Amino acid sequence: MGIVDDLERARAAFERREWAAAYDRLTATGADTALGPDDLLALGTAAYLVGDNDACVRALQRGYRLQVDHGEVPGAVRFAFWLTLVLSLRGEMAVAGGWAARAERLLADYPEDVVERGYLRLTAFFRHLGQGDFAGAERAASDVTAAARRFGDPDLLAEGLIAQGRLLLYMGRVPEGLARMDEAMVGVAAGEVSPIVAGNVYCAMIEGCQEVLDFDRASAWTTALTRWCDSQPDLVPYTGQCAVHRGQILRLRGAFGPALDEFERACKRYADSGAQAAAGLALSEAGDVQRLRGDYTGAEASYEKAAGYGYEPQPGRALLLLARGRTPGAVATVRRLLSEAGDPVHRARLLPAAVEVFLVGGHLEEAVSVAAELSDVAGRFGCSGLRAMAAYGESLVALATDEPERALPPARSATQLWSGLQAPYDVARSKVLVGRAFRLLGDEDSASAELASAVRTFEELGAAPARQEVERLLHRETAGGLTGRELEVLRLVASGNSNTEIAQRLVLSDKTVARHLTNIFTKLDVPSRTAAAAYARDHDLL
Repeated sequence: MGIVDDLERARAAFERREWAAAYDRLTATGADTALGPDDLLALGTAAYLVGDNDACVRALQRGYRLQVDHGEVPGAVRFAFWLTLVLSLRGEMAVAGGWAARAERLLADYPEDVVERGYLRLTAFFRHLGQGDFAGAERAASDVTAAARRFGDPDLLAEGLIAQGRLLLYMGRVPEGLARMDEAMVGVAAGEVSPIVAGNVYCAMIEGCQEVLDFDRASAWTTALTRWCDSQPDLVPYTGQCAVHRGQILRLRGAFGPALDEFERACKRYADSGAQAAAGLALSEAGDVQRLRGDYTGAEASYEKAAGYGYEPQPGRALLLLARGRTPGAVATVRRLLSEAGDPVHRARLLPAAVEVFLVGGHLEEAVSVAAELSDVAGRFGCSGLRAMAAYGESLVALATDEPERALPPARSATQLWSGLQAPYDVARSKVLVGRAFRLLGDEDSASAELASAVRTFEELGAAPARQEVERLLHRETAGGLTGRELEVLRLVASGNSNTEIAQRLVLSDKTVARHLTNIFTKLDVPSRTAAAAYARDHDLL
């Protein structure tokens, strides 16, 4: 009776999600008696959740062999599937592929329609996705959800729905994909799925939201994931992902210091578990925060470490090149990244940075093109963060072509969207565009107010480069209060150029040149072009 009682206590601990206690008791009981398939699966699960991956694999292998010895083909296939999953998560893809092939061979001649065929279609989904075969992946994901519903399997349904959702994102059908992923989360939130599946689905959901810049959803599910992790003190996997996602939300909220703490915590947990690519993600995120704070040396070090883990820290690294004045390198990098990104999701993450890089590099046509693409993608995706970035890019391009009337509405829209997302850094950046548009329209008082507000925010956040840039804008006026562009127009007027000639030289419209002249006459308090030219000569502005 002692062994039976120990086994019952182990099972009860497992049901209470006391993973360490369940692991210890199942391990001790298994040393004295032969555990059955269900208890071996529980032991493998508990071992995985406390971070003992080797013990997890051993338990699953024992379960597989037990099922094979008893001729239980579906049961053996189920253990082989879990081995495939766990080994894949560990990065041992070749061994995982071997277990997947073994499972397929076992089931090939099995006559019955069993739910395990759905699990094998899930491994096929990931195989197709890795090969870039979206059509094959879509068929496999549909088969998974169909089998899950036919057999009433919550684990398989959650995995199938999240797979369909992520695939739809990559195919550009973002609202549909997010809806499918929300549906997957219903079973997870209700506690209907097993813990490993729940953790995987949580992380896949949040990663998908981050990929399409749906910060509202990402924030909500990050909070849910944090609660889920906190409810299981013994949990080791997923805590690194949770830290990364918390850091991403903290960065959005402008809490740069706490965000760095979370990324450091995540990186350590990932590195300890051997998840190198994930550690690279955490380092890349840390580098982005360091770059915003002006710690360019620290950012470069983080990006280098991320690359060493096999993770390409882009577009952050390109923006760092831009910040350091290495504009040609930034332009070349962005062009290369855009040429490599085929699906709209991965392109969407690059386009906001590309607009800025191309404009600073003087490649106006490319900037206009990527800004238009960004607006199109944002309209199709519908995610607030992406719409805010698209509005910002649209305004930036309009300002570069001296069209403040066209720049002002999207700048205000970006400000409102970022404000709704509680993103102070991006709100301040958008206010800078509003201020620049006001200045071009001749409303210097309103421009100064917007720019000063942005300076205060950047100062509070510790975003030194952005603060310094806006301070330069606040003090960029020439004699007579002229802006840089107005000074260019004045010099051309003094050289005898007509409005049309000035427009052609500066790539502006005649209307824009006329507005600049009106502002010049007002600021210099002169009545004519001749008087303005005389002022320029008298004040050494030529």
